[in-house]
Amino acid sequence: MAAALNGVVFSMVLALLALSAPLAVVAGDPDILTDYIAPLSAIPGNITSGAFFTYSGLRAAVTSPAPANFTVTKASMAEFPALNGQSVSFAALSYPPGSVNPVHTHPRASELLLVVDGALSVGFVDTAGKLFAQDLATGDMFVFPKGTVHWQCNKGNQPARALSAFGSAAAGLVSVPVTVFGTGIDDTVLAKSFKTDVDTVQKLKAALTPTKKP
Repeated sequence: MAAALNGVVFSMVLALLALSAPLAVVAGDPDILTDYIAPLSAIPGNITSGAFFTYSGLRAAVTSPAPANFTVTKASMAEFPALNGQSVSFAALSYPPGSVNPVHTHPRASELLLVVDGALSVGFVDTAGKLFAQDLATGDMFVFPKGTVHWQCNKGNQPARALSAFGSAAAGLVSVPVTVFGTGIDDTVLAKSFKTDVDTVQKLKAALTPTKKP
C-alpha cells in the first residue's frame, strides 16, 4: 500500500512540474527615475550615510551552526527597504543532510545560486517540460530562469549552505505542493486532475496544509 501511494505521489509531482512551468506568470520590477527610493517614513535629505544602504540580517545565517531543518533567510525589499527599485535581492539557505527546498517558482525573478559549503543537487523544468538537473560542489553556481519550477536537495550526509541572488527586489515565491494541496482546492478537482482518488488527495492535503496561526 505504501509503495503504491509513493508511486502515485511521484507521478503527481512529475505532473505538477510539467503543468506548472508553462503556466508560470512572470513579471519584472519597474525602472525608477531616481538613484534610490526613500521610505515614506524618511526624509530623503536626511539619508546622509551608508547606514540606509546596509543590511546585517544575514550575519547569523552565514556564521551560526547549521540548523536542524532547511531554512531560508531573506534580504528582500520587505527586510531591506533600500532595495526598493534596485531589482536585486538576496537569500542565505541552509540545508541539513537529506533536506530539500521543495519545488517552487519565483514569478518575478531569475535566481543565481552559489554553493558556499557542501554539495547540492538542483534542477528546473522549462516551459517545454524539459528537465535540467545538476550536482553542484562548493564554489559552483547555477541559474534558475525566471518563473520556472525548480528545487535544491542535499543528498549527502553533511550540511550544505548556499547564497542566492534574485533579479528583483521582491522575487515572490509560489510553493507548488502547498499551492496545489494546501490552499483549499476542491478534493474532487485535484483527484480528477491527477488521476487519483480523493483519499490520496486528502492525505496530501493533511500533510501540506499550512498550520493556522492562533
